[in-house]
Amino acid sequence: MIEVFAAFLKLGLTSFGGPIAHLGYFREEFVVRRKWVNDEAFADIVALCQFLPGPASSQVGFALGISRGRGLLGGIAAWTAFTLPSAILLLAFALGAANFSGPVGQGIIHGLKLVAVAVVAQALWGMARTLTPDRTRIGIALAAVGGVVVLDTAIGQIGAIAGGAVLGILLCRDTNAPTGHHLDFQVGHRGALAALALFAILFLVPPLLYGTGNQAMRLFEAFYRSGSLVFGGGHVVLPLLETAVVSPGWVSREAFLTGYGATQAVPGPLFTFAAYLGAVMVPAPSGVTGAVIALIALFLPGLLLVYGTLPFWDGLRRRPTAQAAMAGANASVVGILGAAFYNPVWTSAVLVPLDFFLVLAGFLLLTVWKAPAWTVVLALAAAGAISAI
Repeated sequence: MIEVFAAFLKLGLTSFGGPIAHLGYFREEFVVRRKWVNDEAFADIVALCQFLPGPASSQVGFALGISRGRGLLGGIAAWTAFTLPSAILLLAFALGAANFSGPVGQGIIHGLKLVAVAVVAQALWGMARTLTPDRTRIGIALAAVGGVVVLDTAIGQIGAIAGGAVLGILLCRDTNAPTGHHLDFQVGHRGALAALALFAILFLVPPLLYGTGNQAMRLFEAFYRSGSLVFGGGHVVLPLLETAVVSPGWVSREAFLTGYGATQAVPGPLFTFAAYLGAVMVPAPSGVTGAVIALIALFLPGLLLVYGTLPFWDGLRRRPTAQAAMAGANASVVGILGAAFYNPVWTSAVLVPLDFFLVLAGFLLLTVWKAPAWTVVLALAAAGAISAI
């Protein structure tokens, strides 16, 4: 267990670049250097975590921890070590954000908002090329944009994902199921079914208690629901969380985008954005308590689904219907992210021509020159500070 924790703590402190980069770090560390698993098993784990909603890189790390630690405690050790560094950094940023009150501080905050625009544009571009490679899936993505524009609520986003899955079953039957070797984890069917049952209970019961006036319950429900619906990578959580916390007035749009920009400057999973949001939440619980509730609630559904699916994945991943549904759902999340890219990301950050230039420069640095995300954060934050002088 100590070995698992130490290995993932190293990665939690050094893994910049987002989910795709994290998978590269994982392969280098656990396939090439430590030889915990072979390439075939690693590819199968990645396929499972891409099939399920949730933060793919954290789910892969959780599964590798289960494999190496021979059980659930190994997975918890891996997740904790990989998540803790960035969560602590973002909590500290949230607690100190009030110090950015002068012109230079406000310029830095505006620069972080511009970072969010560039990063979301990069994610949208990459996901669109991968997940909407044909006219059928482009049409599903466009339909999802229309759905969330017309019905700008969590129900609209859920409906877009569900509708995309149905359209995928009807129209994307030619999607090829992945092949791979047999997966063997120390997860029994009884424990897996218990995890799936707990996932369903936590998804269904908190909304029924939403009107009780318990803000902690509302906070848990909002983040748990968002974590249950994130298909396609960490950036897709942006529109879900924006609907969950900005629409009811718990977090201002400016604070939301500032935190999202700061998230690009820290290593580890993008889902640790939840620690920042929980800390700046109004009303209470906020601070450390809010950060812990939001962080656990956002990650928990994805981890429960991985644990519950591991024993059954070999059979499920080869079913054409499941693959077609995922093709349609993934196309829908491109549309949802596209709608969020315009509002609130673009409309709240790009206010003058200079902002457009800085966003374009950041986007090209990320996509053409392959600059690390943290260097773009520093550059745009500095540009924002200089422009405010």
